[in-house]
Amino acid sequence: MTSSLLTFGIYPLSPAGTPTGLAVGPEDDYAKIADALRELRGDSRALSPRNYLVFTKPDSEPGLFKFADRLLHGGLLGDLTIGWHQMGEADIGMEAWLAFVRQVVRTYGSHLSSLQITNEPNLSFMEGAKPYARQALIAGVIAAKQEMSSLGLQVPIGFGSVPESPVSVPGFWEGLAEEGGKTFADSVDFVGHNFYVDVFEEEPLDLNEIPAAVERTLRQLREDHLTAAGISASVPIRVTENGWPTGQNPFTLWERSYERQASVLEAVIRAVFGLREELHISHYELFGLRDADSGKQDLFHQYGILRDDYTPKPAFEVFKRLIRELGR
Repeated sequence: MTSSLLTFGIYPLSPAGTPTGLAVGPEDDYAKIADALRELRGDSRALSPRNYLVFTKPDSEPGLFKFADRLLHGGLLGDLTIGWHQMGEADIGMEAWLAFVRQVVRTYGSHLSSLQITNEPNLSFMEGAKPYARQALIAGVIAAKQEMSSLGLQVPIGFGSVPESPVSVPGFWEGLAEEGGKTFADSVDFVGHNFYVDVFEEEPLDLNEIPAAVERTLRQLREDHLTAAGISASVPIRVTENGWPTGQNPFTLWERSYERQASVLEAVIRAVFGLREELHISHYELFGLRDADSGKQDLFHQYGILRDDYTPKPAFEVFKRLIRELGR
């Protein structure tokens, strides 16, 4: 049984992943980030930052740990996701990958709210593009769990996912059960799910269609995919990435207003809240706090509820109100 309330989180930085690279803009201002998080959180509610470390090869580790140190000192380490990115035919090297996972746990475990292994491993043009994706996910979760236990830490360990679609990896969930078995299933404390309602559809949804779209996505995960993976109904779901960008959709050319962003986000969050007990949903984490570049009129640069100068869009006040109403 979940709490009667949700735990809220947010991606606090500005770079955003796209199918072709990163959307970037003005540098992040850590003081303004801290101010915005304090305002959203208020005096009594939790709001966990959610950030990412992306492993490429062993010689990239010094830069990753330097970045993680900056997050730690800025109070932004909270819910950490670690994944990989490899171009071409090269692979990450399983021993190097698992050594990286263990080192993250040893270095930062006591400062984390949770650790997620992989972000979108069943998306065929992201982590799931590699044939070793399931193996790296399974071994990474088990290694992280074992390392946390050896340190006497109770930090939840999970993994990420996206909804089923023409670009998701076939047989992903069944493969987790076949390859991971009981050891893997017993090591999973939560499953993160990234989904974006009314963002990539060919036709925009009516606002009253949003709750049903949210329910279909989360019900399919709980009732079909997690069952196929052999993951217990007692393991909570976390909505780990969800948002609605402003600007112009580059595929359809529809203009996406600030007012619509606020309305959609409220509809999504209330739908998640309404399903939290039946589907055992513990977290809602927004992507994200600030636009990558408010001057660029495409959806990948304008996911924020703040503009790139940290001035608020209407959705900022809506999110603040919902945290205080529905959050722990």
